[in-house]
Amino acid sequence: MMKHTVTCSVTLWLLWFGVNAAAAQPERPNIVIIVADDLGWNDVSFHGSNQIPTPNIDALAYDGIILNRHYVPPLCTPSRASLMTGKHPMNIGMQDHVILSDEPWGLGLDQKLMPEYFRDAGYRTHLVGKWHLGFFRRAYTPTYRGFDSHYGYLGPYIDYWDHSLQMNETSARGLDMRRNTDINYSANGIYATDLFNEEAVRIIHTHNESQPLFLVLTHLAPHTGNEDDPMQAPVDEIAKFSYIQDPARQTLAAMIGRIDAGVGRIYRALAERNMLTNTILLFYADNGAPTLGTHANSGSNYPLRGQKYTPWEGAVRGAALIWSPLLPRKSVVSEQWIHVSDWLPTLAFAAGIGSIPTGTAIDGQNQWLTLQSADSTGRSVVMNNADHKFGYSSYMKLGWKYVNGTCFAGAYDAWLGELVDNSSITEEEYYSRLMDVTSIGSSMQLSHDKVQEIRQSATIGCADEAEEIRCDPLQNPCLFNIVDDPCERRNLADLFPDVLSDLQADVVRYTRNALPRRNKPADGRADPALHNNTWTWWQDAVDEDHASHYILYLAAAVEILIILLIIWCGQKYYTRSGKK
Repeated sequence: MMKHTVTCSVTLWLLWFGVNAAAAQPERPNIVIIVADDLGWNDVSFHGSNQIPTPNIDALAYDGIILNRHYVPPLCTPSRASLMTGKHPMNIGMQDHVILSDEPWGLGLDQKLMPEYFRDAGYRTHLVGKWHLGFFRRAYTPTYRGFDSHYGYLGPYIDYWDHSLQMNETSARGLDMRRNTDINYSANGIYATDLFNEEAVRIIHTHNESQPLFLVLTHLAPHTGNEDDPMQAPVDEIAKFSYIQDPARQTLAAMIGRIDAGVGRIYRALAERNMLTNTILLFYADNGAPTLGTHANSGSNYPLRGQKYTPWEGAVRGAALIWSPLLPRKSVVSEQWIHVSDWLPTLAFAAGIGSIPTGTAIDGQNQWLTLQSADSTGRSVVMNNADHKFGYSSYMKLGWKYVNGTCFAGAYDAWLGELVDNSSITEEEYYSRLMDVTSIGSSMQLSHDKVQEIRQSATIGCADEAEEIRCDPLQNPCLFNIVDDPCERRNLADLFPDVLSDLQADVVRYTRNALPRRNKPADGRADPALHNNTWTWWQDAVDEDHASHYILYLAAAVEILIILLIIWCGQKYYTRSGKK
């Protein structure tokens, strides 16, 4: 009897302990990632410019952590591949250029992606907006790569209103807008940024709170649309920026304004669902703005050097912030080095998800402790890229930056996008917009003095042009102290040859160990004219066509064999009959 009582007591105690231990487990946080496409360093106002006010984005920045050294690959596809895999593009064959919609390649199916890790941990996973990681086969599309839902487009860009893409002169114009794997015709005529904001808000409002939320919103804006009408925004939004003299930049401001409004709506939707207290919200630019040239959107990375595509800071040092009540640090400007590949291990750690594989020094690193404390040591090495197409290298280590070669014969190597002073609002007007009842800043304790202090800390200052030591990376490698010289004006290669050699050796090693690039040439069978004027996974159709032909050939062969067998049997019968 005594033994039975003790056994029951122990059992009850273990059950009680298990229930309370389970209750003590922290609830997995909701994760919301918002990515702007081709957004320049100087195209948000928390870096100090009053030309394009972004009050909702800024409010999160001032109440959270401004990531002042957030690095991204210089182009769309490599940047997104790095986010999704937690790996450097060079280590997954995604380092060279972008996927064009008629090219049959994508992010390797051997890679486990961010949404797959989160879905395995019980999250509901959603992608809204741009994919751009391959769709030549259905297996490469978002809902086959870990996302429970996808609402958006599969290729590099679309028209903001009719959502079509004219990839090149040899293909037809095709619709690229889907809900999961179905073509979405009903969205025609709705501005793309509004469409994606609305979908993100809908997902939040209908989310079942029995599961944590993983939501990635990858905007089209402010990337240009098709070449015949690249800069598009609603007329009423453009009118809000009438003080900007340059018409193209005025439209750009409107495109960004719609992103900012969406950030405010998403924040409020989370608040209405009582989800804010357990949410991590990350906002960043996928790469720098293209001020000039292909897909130029008049964006400004100034005072950083260069633009999208290039090896310079204007391409790879992107605007970014993280906001969460789960982070004890707030209202600070972080100068700690973070690479976009870090977000998979970092957010997974915050969500209590283990088994994230670790790779080389240039792959993703868990930065959660770095975000929690300024004293924590984090990343010290950032490989921007060793580009095969253009033949340049861009690499940083312990505050030094190595640049060897460039792109487009150096056409975009200058300091582009300097703003006109009289095309901005006043400081008073800026703070008024930040704290307006329509902005989420009105619900935060943001004093004017504190805002000015944070903005000043987040603003980059450059060495005087008179102190410039010129650099021609097409002739010789260049070396910069990127901490003291963020604008890359003083080439110190001749003064520190040992440092130059050390960084150069690293680049050679990383390049030698890189995986072969996955790029494939265009395939004419992708032409939307062959697929009801839509962009779709054309190689599945090709495979099905080949399979159907194979079945027909097989059926014909079987039929011939049957006929031959009948003839043979008939001959045998008559032969035997004759013998009888």
